[in-house]
Amino acid sequence: MRNTMVLAAILIGVVQLAVAQTASTGSGQAYPLKPVRLIVPASPGGGSDITARFLAQKLSEQMGQSFVVENRPGASTLIGVEFVAKAAPDGYTLLVPAAAISVNPSIFAKLPYDTLRDLAPVSQIVESANVLVVHPSVPARTVKDVIALAKARPGALAAASPGVSGTPHMAAELFKLMAGVDILMVPYKGSGPGLIALMAGEVPLQFSTPASALPYVRAGRMRALGVTTKARVAAMPDVPTIAEAALPGYEATQWFALFATAGTPRAVIDRLSQETARAVRSSDLKEKLSAEGLEPVGSTADEFAAYLRAEMTKWAKVVKAAGIKPQRI
Repeated sequence: MRNTMVLAAILIGVVQLAVAQTASTGSGQAYPLKPVRLIVPASPGGGSDITARFLAQKLSEQMGQSFVVENRPGASTLIGVEFVAKAAPDGYTLLVPAAAISVNPSIFAKLPYDTLRDLAPVSQIVESANVLVVHPSVPARTVKDVIALAKARPGALAAASPGVSGTPHMAAELFKLMAGVDILMVPYKGSGPGLIALMAGEVPLQFSTPASALPYVRAGRMRALGVTTKARVAAMPDVPTIAEAALPGYEATQWFALFATAGTPRAVIDRLSQETARAVRSSDLKEKLSAEGLEPVGSTADEFAAYLRAEMTKWAKVVKAAGIKPQRI
């Protein structure tokens, strides 16, 4: 009888603990109860990787649990995104992609996931310009020089592309459309590998995030000619915008964001959104982000969801205008 009572007490305790943990996760207050993975669907060294590592460190400090970055590059970010889209909706497998996630639905004939159905927007972490950089050997000192070179030799000038659907690629496509030039896009598995290829002289130019390119620009291993946003970037104030340098009206903003798997408890999503905003607005992280050419955003889940839909519509129009045919995976 005594053994039976002891066993019953143990079972009751286990059930109570399970109920308590479920309630804690549902309310978002005790979350996270174990380490959280931040999946970056790109190679180390790119803007999303840098952003994720900054955020992971700060969230670990704020939330008292480890946030660990895991790179899963490949297939224009599809591999990493699909991994999170099909993960358990518990808030322990999160996604930190670049704005390419808003372009992929227009680029690929059939995705292995539905962006709006399978993922839950949490927060736009930061935004950034893309920057047009060239190898030091390229005889171009201005954006107009690049346009002149491209017009002189149609199709001969090549640019590294960190994935066909990334905003660096889209920035190049918009540049080609507005400048009326033909530039060959050479795909690489991320901004990091593309920049390495540029420094090796394999390609003469690339549109990249300041976070990825700035260390090499400062080291004199490449030149920055123009940024893609409406305003100049604080981290490189001497570099003009492409709009002011050559193409009025030109704009292509890069951004990095946080997603959870669809079905994740709303309380957990809201907690992550609040902690992300708190992190990127902290004085120490703001300073680090600014040094990398990144501007903090920290939007709410609803704000980011609306922005995501607007970006998907915008880039769908660019893809159509550029005549990019849907690709098969």
